Amino acid sequence: MSTPLATLTTRDLDIAAGPRPLLAGVGLVLAPGARVGLVGPNGSGKSTLLRVLAGQRTAEGGHVHLAPPSATVGYLPQEPDPRPGETVRAMLARRTGVAAASAALDRATAALGDTSSDAATDPTDPTDPTERYTQALDRWMALGGADLDARAGAVADDLGLDAAAIDREMSHLSGGQAARAQLAALLLARFDVFLLDEPTNDLDLDGLDRLERFVLGLAAPVMVVSHDRAFLERTVTAVAEIDEHAHTLTRYEGGWLAYLDERALARQHAEQDYRVYTERRDSLTERARTQRQWANQGQRVAKRSGETDKFIRHRNIQSSQHVAAKAKITDKALARLDTVDKPWEGWDLRLSIADAGRSGDVVFRLAEAVVERPGRDGEPGFTLGPVTLEVAGGERVAVVGRNGSGKSTLLGAMLGRLPLAAGAHWRGPSVVVGEISQTRDLFAGSPTLLAGFHTATGVTERSEARSALAKFGLSAEHVDRPVGSLSPGERTRATLAVLQVRGVNVLVLDEPTNHLDLEAVEQLEQALDGFAGTLILVTHDRRLLDEVGIDRVVEVDAGQVTERP
Repeated sequence: MSTPLATLTTRDLDIAAGPRPLLAGVGLVLAPGARVGLVGPNGSGKSTLLRVLAGQRTAEGGHVHLAPPSATVGYLPQEPDPRPGETVRAMLARRTGVAAASAALDRATAALGDTSSDAATDPTDPTDPTERYTQALDRWMALGGADLDARAGAVADDLGLDAAAIDREMSHLSGGQAARAQLAALLLARFDVFLLDEPTNDLDLDGLDRLERFVLGLAAPVMVVSHDRAFLERTVTAVAEIDEHAHTLTRYEGGWLAYLDERALARQHAEQDYRVYTERRDSLTERARTQRQWANQGQRVAKRSGETDKFIRHRNIQSSQHVAAKAKITDKALARLDTVDKPWEGWDLRLSIADAGRSGDVVFRLAEAVVERPGRDGEPGFTLGPVTLEVAGGERVAVVGRNGSGKSTLLGAMLGRLPLAAGAHWRGPSVVVGEISQTRDLFAGSPTLLAGFHTATGVTERSEARSALAKFGLSAEHVDRPVGSLSPGERTRATLAVLQVRGVNVLVLDEPTNHLDLEAVEQLEQALDGFAGTLILVTHDRRLLDEVGIDRVVEVDAGQVTERP
């Protein structure tokens, strides 16, 4: 039985993170067919809002209403770390909501057959066992539980996952296979409301195309958090922006480009209104000050003038009092002036990359290089090459290819991190590498962020290290935390802080925009634009590739490498 198209609404929603307010008085409507992009700085509450809308977290105030009440809401966050022991099949059932619906159906079935059970006589549930069973069955069917296994096999095959991968543990998959498995969960989902948290992370261009087509084909309302501007431009019909200063949510209709234009216009109007207000305020303040000064001087002169004609002396005093009255009128006009707040400017990344000086004419060279990676659990291994590739000093190279094609293996070979089964590797003199790895593991093994920063940069002065990290939004409460407790976005910003402190002349960036907010992505683009060294960039961010001025593209496909302009 199909569920009518759902609508999710909020009224006066208040959300906080401990004592810190995130959002206040949020009113939101997600109607059928709406595709809303949710944007805001990291830490402003985007993921928290999605969890509240999904019913996974309680708001501090206000209401979330779902119509019809039986509709299903799917919150699909990024899951960078697999759950221990969970297979691909189990992950698909969990992420599509089928696992929970199956468990509820099993409980309802048991209660139906045992009228003496606690489940059958639960006083908190007014429905009888038959009605509970019917509801559980309807929910399981609506979520696609009846044919999930058949659909999962077809979708996995379409995404390039072999049949055996379905029953393999997620932790045993390669990075590319794991990304395709997560995409499969999304494509298989049959929720009535979709809440997508960074679904574009780690997807290759083919995966992004499939995701776009899936989202565009949904009749259900969608709210999506993403740093991929091209994806947002192609998919969303509206943008909801969180103001982290005012703790408000403002909705802009008309899609991504309309949002950019309207936001820029709103900013321009706010700055103009503030400028007019300050000019008027300062003018009135100066006029009142001048008028009071003239009145005081006039009265003193009139009293000391020695004028014998009492009428002239009286007229002069009255003139001074008249000026004083004008000052009071000006003060009243100043008091009646509507205050306009200065447009607030939030934390800004302001990234610059320290230069370590010029490297050699050739940075890296691979000659007939072969890398062999063994398989696991009886699966065949992976072979890259033979590869012959040279990267010149100052060159900008993009490495592209499907997930699992061997891009990260190629980077490891170029950096000399992976042993070669055949061929040769050469690294140029004076090469100083700065790297953002896809796993954001620069600080792995360090007890705290501050200790990891000390090791990576050589900065031993605590105050200097804290100051450098603070420029990237990592405050005093971050620096002594265990590295494992930091979010991927926080680890990314910490790595950028290292690049700003430690001089480099070669940048190797593997999906650098993952987990960054849109403002930080734009700052990264500006920093890369001003970087004079060599850039090797792995990314599926189409806008980033356009902005940084790539000289050459290296494409990796099933371990084979080709080059094109």
